[in-house]
Amino acid sequence: MSLELEINEGIKSAMKAQDKERLETLRNVKKYILEAKTVGAGINELSDADVIKIIQKLAKQGQESANIYNNQGRNDLYEYEAAQVAILSEFLPKQLSEDELTAALKKIIFDCGATSVKEMGKVMAVASKELAGKADGRMISATVKELLE
Repeated sequence: MSLELEINEGIKSAMKAQDKERLETLRNVKKYILEAKTVGAGINELSDADVIKIIQKLAKQGQESANIYNNQGRNDLYEYEAAQVAILSEFLPKQLSEDELTAALKKIIFDCGATSVKEMGKVMAVASKELAGKADGRMISATVKELLE
C-alpha cells in the first residue's frame, strides 16, 4: 500500500476513533499532497519518496515550532506540536544512526572513487538520492565532508 493510501486510511480510522489531533495532522498532510498534485498536470498519485519529503518538511517545521514554544515556556503549544511531530514520525522511514550513516557514506565514497573534498558534490548527489528520508541532509553533508578531509 502506498504511503498516500496509508494516510487516507489513517484519516478514516482517526475519524472513527474521534481522535481530533491525529485527524487534523493527517488532513494537513493530505492538503499538502493535494497541492503537490495540482502543481503538475496529470499527476494522479505521488510517489512514496515525494510523500516522505512532504511529511519530513512538516515534521521539521513542527519540531522547530515545538522547540520555540518550549523555550518560551508555552507548554500547551509545545505539547500540541510535539504530538503532531510524533504522529508524522509514524509515517517516516527509520532514521540511520551515526554509525550506519558513516558506513553507508564510506561505501558511496568508495563507489564514486572520491578522494578529496573537491569531489564532495559528486558524492552528495549520490548520497542524497540513496539516503533520502533516512538521514538529515545537513548530517549527510557534514559526515561526507569529514570523511573526505
